[in-house]
Amino acid sequence: LVAVDWIMRKTTSDKPRGIQWTLFSQLEDLDFAEDVAALSTTQTQLQEKTDRLDNSAKQVGLNISTTKTQVMCINTEPTSTTKVNNQPLEYVEDFTYLGSLISKDNGAQKDIKARLGKARGAFARLGPIWKSNQYSLRTKIRLYNSNVKSNLLYGSECWKVVKTDMRKIQAFHNGCLRKICRIFWPNKISNIELYKKTGCQSIIDEIKKRRTKWLGHTMRMNSQRIPKIALRWTPPGKRKPGRPKVTWRRTVKAELEEMGLTWGEAQKVAQDRARWRDLVEALCPTRDEED
Repeated sequence: LVAVDWIMRKTTSDKPRGIQWTLFSQLEDLDFAEDVAALSTTQTQLQEKTDRLDNSAKQVGLNISTTKTQVMCINTEPTSTTKVNNQPLEYVEDFTYLGSLISKDNGAQKDIKARLGKARGAFARLGPIWKSNQYSLRTKIRLYNSNVKSNLLYGSECWKVVKTDMRKIQAFHNGCLRKICRIFWPNKISNIELYKKTGCQSIIDEIKKRRTKWLGHTMRMNSQRIPKIALRWTPPGKRKPGRPKVTWRRTVKAELEEMGLTWGEAQKVAQDRARWRDLVEALCPTRDEED
């Protein structure tokens, strides 16, 4: 990790080749451990940065894997090929970074679809446990929360709300709980009764709770931290005509308005951890609190 950090510092030290981040700074890269995402405004800058990255890596005995490295262009089409050692890199419309699927359209549909697939696989592998009479309902729900729901909700703090996607997630969640409780047609039970029986809650409310909790954590960060700047960052360029797209920030602002808070008021409240925690808990009370 020390070597990777040295490589990235040397790659970006000579001149800026990133994206405009603040008025006087550019964002050159995003990296966590050995997963590195290099950012550039033009393809020429990206090729220059890639060449410097490759040369710096070779100085410490590391090589860039061309099969694991991909390029994604946003709001533009590639005019040339980015290469490493004269080997072209693959251009893609989406790629996986730190477990989440990043798309060029800035949407969460593909990531949600991938999360649903992973959660379905985890739920199916535990099929013998759901059918067994040796385990209590409480044990089964704990296994569901730790092995299935954790897969489903990974990275959900950064999802923007689209009703069709939320309905799919809710349907999967409710379906899993009904199978665990062995409630099949023609037997019927309302979602409220289902949540009371299992001690669970609406998955949409839980996502909202996670998103609000993460928002408070980010608002308490230092003003120079990347997530804090990203809350207000506006990409350069002009918006296309037509209805504005649903974004994460618009989603959060709408949820804050439902709570009677403006963005500025939320920033002040978030500085008090205990008060913000109470606000988050009020969004979706637990079963004991409801009782």
